[in-house]
Amino acid sequence: MNRERLLKDLHHYERKYWLRGITRVAGLDEAGRGPLAGPVVAAAVIFEPDVSIPFVNDSKKLTEKRREELYHLIREKAITVGVGVVSHDVIDRINILQASMLAMNKAVGQLKVQPEQLLVDGNFFRHEKFSVENIIKGDSLSHSIAAASIIAKVTRDSLMREYDQVFPHYGFAQHKGYGTRDHIAAIHRHGFCEIHRRTFHVPVLNEHALTIDA
Repeated sequence: MNRERLLKDLHHYERKYWLRGITRVAGLDEAGRGPLAGPVVAAAVIFEPDVSIPFVNDSKKLTEKRREELYHLIREKAITVGVGVVSHDVIDRINILQASMLAMNKAVGQLKVQPEQLLVDGNFFRHEKFSVENIIKGDSLSHSIAAASIIAKVTRDSLMREYDQVFPHYGFAQHKGYGTRDHIAAIHRHGFCEIHRRTFHVPVLNEHALTIDA
């Protein structure tokens, strides 16, 4: 599939609203539901109709370097970008699903232009004010949702690199809080730090694995 065809396909969901005169379509996605530490971050992005940024795709399918490049292009070309951050302690208090929805609501609230329609990755989001279309795997199917996934991922990764400076024993700059073997081993060695999600299960590593990582 060539690049022009890919870009056209990624506008399928947006275009059906544009054709009805609904031009302020916001893509919405989050990053950080699965990690053992750190916040969950959501982003909302609105473009003018038919604005296309080459290589925009699900952030998980892009290299870190490409995500960083696209982050700046999205910020430059979007009408408005909103970001919502919900901390680890709120995640523990209200659970990750509710925290993800809260982050998304915060992101929508940060948009400087009011959206007419929300396109949201997944199948669970609702909004009390705006119409919502939930799209499973939307970050691979919608240009605006993919852009939001990149903004959310780059923002969260940046926060985790900052936390790595404060809590250097855990390797947050490398794994961004996800449950890698090295991260789990560090938790067993040092215990939880301030940003760990206490309600998340931490697997037990066998003695051999811990010895290798020591």
